[in-house]
Amino acid sequence: MEIVKTIGDMKALRRQMRGQVGFVPTMGYLHEGHLVLVRNSRKGNDHTVASIFVNPTQFGPKEDFTAYPRDPERDFAMLEREEVDAVFIPGAGEMYPPGFDTWVEAGKITERLEGAVRPGHFRGVATVCTKLFNIVEPDRAYFGQKDAQQVTVIIKVVRDLDMNLEIVVVPTVREADGLAMSSRNVYLNPMERKAAVILWKALSTADKLWAGGESNADRIRGEMMTTIEKEPLAVIDYVSVADTETLEELEVINRAALVSLAVKFGRTRLIDNIVLKK
Repeated sequence: MEIVKTIGDMKALRRQMRGQVGFVPTMGYLHEGHLVLVRNSRKGNDHTVASIFVNPTQFGPKEDFTAYPRDPERDFAMLEREEVDAVFIPGAGEMYPPGFDTWVEAGKITERLEGAVRPGHFRGVATVCTKLFNIVEPDRAYFGQKDAQQVTVIIKVVRDLDMNLEIVVVPTVREADGLAMSSRNVYLNPMERKAAVILWKALSTADKLWAGGESNADRIRGEMMTTIEKEPLAVIDYVSVADTETLEELEVINRAALVSLAVKFGRTRLIDNIVLKK
């Protein structure tokens, strides 16, 4: 496995790769969810490249950039076991050199949900992913459904900018009790970790209501909020039932709907979602 730190070296290595290349962009501190993306890439491509880059431009001034968990040696060992061909791990100065001032904006879908509470977040996401796609030049890039709005933004950027790239969305990987795997789960203390299962209970409530014939989005949001409010440690940021493409809130579910939520447990803010199929 090659460990590559500069853009020039990554481009040179990419030119040596024959056949199709899959790409798994990460911010490191890997868990099973990331490894499932890697395995999907290895099954569908001749080569797999992963990146580790904690992108400063997608963190707000009051967010956890400096505290974000990092352990590259651990990550390298995990990726080597998965037989990844190369890991691209640039520094911030490599990706954003002096004078950098070109940004990728994805429009209205970045103004809702996470974008509404994290201004500028998706500008950073769209810009860094565009740069990574240009550097690695993959045939396919793999993302987890857990970050549903991020996936929607990236798909739109790839489509609108006519990139020759397929985005593969992989189902959310969960712990045995339903909690979505996330690098931020390490921030939870034991009581918060136990309480965080309420996210999956709320999403399951929505799924059961939909399966039972409920199509009123307000009722589903209300039942989800009632479920979450039963957990004293949970503080709701938002609960959403939205169109899967525009992310506009729905009144009646008459097409595929993204049910998503953001909830705080102490200082830790977790997101999760499911899709209700038409």
